[in-house]
Amino acid sequence: MVGTKKSFLSEFNDFLTKYGVIGLAVAFVMGAAVTKLVTAFVTDLIMPVIGALIPGGDWRLATLNVGSIKFMVGDFAGALIDFIIIAIVIFMIVKNIVKEKK
Repeated sequence: MVGTKKSFLSEFNDFLTKYGVIGLAVAFVMGAAVTKLVTAFVTDLIMPVIGALIPGGDWRLATLNVGSIKFMVGDFAGALIDFIIIAIVIFMIVKNIVKEKK
């Protein structure tokens, strides 16, 4: 029984090492933290400036009216800015990693 358990633990350790699962887990946690940081940056620093330019001041409620259609663009604008910033940060990180490998 002990030999089987040790073999399983050895296999599990090999799995973690071979497929880089620990690195993937760290990257996932870091990605979540960066997402929160970027969202706070956009919500608390960028969008108030944009909100000052929007009549009524609350960017979350900003709308675009086209005829009888009302598009709720406020939250989408915040999410779009989040995405662009995160994409730029990831691009810069990957670019540096690829550069170091050459």
